[in-house]
Amino acid sequence: MNTATPQGERIAKRLSRAGIASRRAAERMIAEGRVSVNGAVIDSPALNVTDTDRIMVDNAPLPEIAEPRLWLYHKPAGLITSAADEKGRQTVFDALPEGLPRVMSVGRLDLNSEGLLLLTNDGGLKRKLELPSTGWLRKYRVRIKGKPSDDALEPLRKGLEIEGERFQPMSVTIDRQQGANAWLTIGLREGKNREIRRAMEAVGFEVNRLIRISYGPFRLGELAAGAVEEIKPRVLADQLGLESRVEGHAKAKPKTGKLRKAPPKAGNPSKRLGPKLKPRPKAR
Repeated sequence: MNTATPQGERIAKRLSRAGIASRRAAERMIAEGRVSVNGAVIDSPALNVTDTDRIMVDNAPLPEIAEPRLWLYHKPAGLITSAADEKGRQTVFDALPEGLPRVMSVGRLDLNSEGLLLLTNDGGLKRKLELPSTGWLRKYRVRIKGKPSDDALEPLRKGLEIEGERFQPMSVTIDRQQGANAWLTIGLREGKNREIRRAMEAVGFEVNRLIRISYGPFRLGELAAGAVEEIKPRVLADQLGLESRVEGHAKAKPKTGKLRKAPPKAGNPSKRLGPKLKPRPKAR
């Protein structure tokens, strides 16, 4: 019996690292018969490939695996964070400026949420940044209907359970009361579906605007709605501890100290209060 570990890596992983799609989406592409290896169409992701294999996707050669890159994108409200939408709604990828390579989103922002969305061309980097073990704090400016007290928001700080799903403790600060609405700053380290909206509903408040202002050391800053800005390679390497790529993977440098935060730009909207935020662009 041959117990040797197969050489190479799973085909879906290779497609993801080449920026074609996430691993899950790559598996769907394989099941649809859109991928061939060495001239033969495959229908299962249970295949290891190496650099010597000829891989085609939709009858086009698989792109060479490039250096990992990361972009900041200011997602407007009204866009779906998905490669395609069954209801025909516009996605963030439909709205991206021309000239970008094929990119994937790091996590999601729902239809009515806006603010910072990270984009990358590297499936391994995407997965690394999405893992809870990364431990990066994600901060949001949140406008809710009502006049909350600190006591009313305390369950969010302690962590709560909603319909059998456990939500980890959040940092919650009341910034300003403006008429019938209040502006809060909320920080969390996980990214469950509609987490903030569901948590606020559980303590009796409705979210009517939600803006992500930071993801770990990366900040929205003054980036205009709909605009994209690439993180410089040196900054990316410094913040993520990346030294080089080995077989397409980001290689971590030995840790020598704490993660350095990028300095905020002048007039950083993460420090602004609700009334000073720019009006939300209308959904198309």
